[in-house]
Amino acid sequence: MAEEVQYRGTGRRKNSTARVILKPGSGNFTVNDRPLNDYIPSPSTRLDIFQPLEITESKESFDIEVNVDGGGITGQAGAIRHGLARALTEVNGDYRKPLKKAGMLTRDPREKERKKYGLRKARRSPQFSKR
Repeated sequence: MAEEVQYRGTGRRKNSTARVILKPGSGNFTVNDRPLNDYIPSPSTRLDIFQPLEITESKESFDIEVNVDGGGITGQAGAIRHGLARALTEVNGDYRKPLKKAGMLTRDPREKERKKYGLRKARRSPQFSKR
């Protein structure tokens, strides 16, 4: 009984966490058991997700399964991209250098700033009126 080879990577962005599984295959991409085109309708966001695969020139050589939760669509797309890049470094150590140079392996540390008292949002103050 031969075991199927799997490569895993975890990606995070804002409040989103993505668990990515790469399997040798024909290029099927599923996110939360749905096709990528159904889950993420924006073409520009999908291009963002595929960047690590284009850098390593391995777009059609893996089936990709992703479980992602938390945050919004853009944050989830960034988390998927980060997890995909980490999983590709497990596939081949030579991929690390071009991915690192493109900034795919670095976790984006920007988070939502907390709301302060006396303000409406983190920095937005109430409207001022002289009268």
